[in-house]
Amino acid sequence: MGFALVAAIAALAASTSPTLWRVDSTSAIAGHTPRVIGAPKVIDAPHGKVVAFDGVGDGLIVPVNPLAGASAFTIEIHFRPDADGPAEQRFLHVEDEGGARALIETRLTTEGNWALDTFLMNGANRLPLLDRTLLHPCGEWAWAALRYDGRQMTSFVNGTKEMEGPVTFPPMLKIGRTSVGVRLNEVYWFKGAIGEVRFHSGAIPAEELQRPSPPPRKPTEPAPRPHDADSSDR
Repeated sequence: MGFALVAAIAALAASTSPTLWRVDSTSAIAGHTPRVIGAPKVIDAPHGKVVAFDGVGDGLIVPVNPLAGASAFTIEIHFRPDADGPAEQRFLHVEDEGGARALIETRLTTEGNWALDTFLMNGANRLPLLDRTLLHPCGEWAWAALRYDGRQMTSFVNGTKEMEGPVTFPPMLKIGRTSVGVRLNEVYWFKGAIGEVRFHSGAIPAEELQRPSPPPRKPTEPAPRPHDADSSDR
């Protein structure tokens, strides 16, 4: 089977609705009861309720693997990192009982910016994607995405491709866990807020990835009145 056909099948699979996790509660996420670490708090954001993490000891562990059995997939996460968080933060971690894992992470700078780091590992097959020169401002809501099409892993921020590389990542086992706000082994804590995670069962096209909503339009100013000519204009 050619790569073009594999990509076409993955794109077709991605046309189904994603598994949507709204992170607006610490007692339930998409019908699952998470284990709460520390004291993450539900706060208000421009788009609704979200969960804030303190960067020291807050996290949520969800007892499910939403990527189980997927030969191609896309993960999207809506988050807002704080500028005073730890330099390395592994804030979304999916892992099966065999140790295969997918992570979305950030690397912060002292100037208040962050770079996206994504990672896949299954046995001896592994690939990190990180470019510390591709920076984004802390304190703003952003969408990060990790896409795997059966051969290539690609990372995106706000729908724009950042990095890609080849990796072999067989489908994950059914039993697993997902952590939000921290790595599963409870290190590399996240400081900021997380509002939503989407798990797609295929590699969706870049144009279908989530992007931040545009800021509200300012009220239209009244159009200037036509100039009334007087004697000085003649």
